[in-house]
Amino acid sequence: SFLDPWADMAGDGYQIIQSLLALGSGGIFGQGLGNGKQKLLYIPEPQNDFIFAHIGEELGLIGTTTILILFILLIWRGIRIALHAPDMFASLYSAGFIFLIAFQVIINVGVATSLLPVTGMPLPFISAGGSSLVFLLGGMGILLNISRFTNID
Repeated sequence: SFLDPWADMAGDGYQIIQSLLALGSGGIFGQGLGNGKQKLLYIPEPQNDFIFAHIGEELGLIGTTTILILFILLIWRGIRIALHAPDMFASLYSAGFIFLIAFQVIINVGVATSLLPVTGMPLPFISAGGSSLVFLLGGMGILLNISRFTNID
């Protein structure tokens, strides 16, 4: 249904259509924090799977672009840490952890924009849920410790 969600608007395409409506109604500047309407029983799981659409509705194109730029900077910095890590294990850990974050961001944004089928992947550091956040913060702590011993200018 992600290829043509409009074919079954009340069935399989419902989530994608509501997500696209939320992104579209946000416009450039958004409707303001707390003023989104799609989260009120229209988008299923707005705090998890479709958090990017919810952000797009309330913060608009500027908010979603800012979040994507922050993720790109985090991934870029993680790749630099992986390339300059002091040993092979630290390099492989850094590259793997950053790949995990990049993969989750690509999947979540792809689902919210109807480029990928609905999978249920959380947006790192933003989606609600304790287990994902705990493990991501733990992994980020290890990555920051590795960065202390790298020689990045």
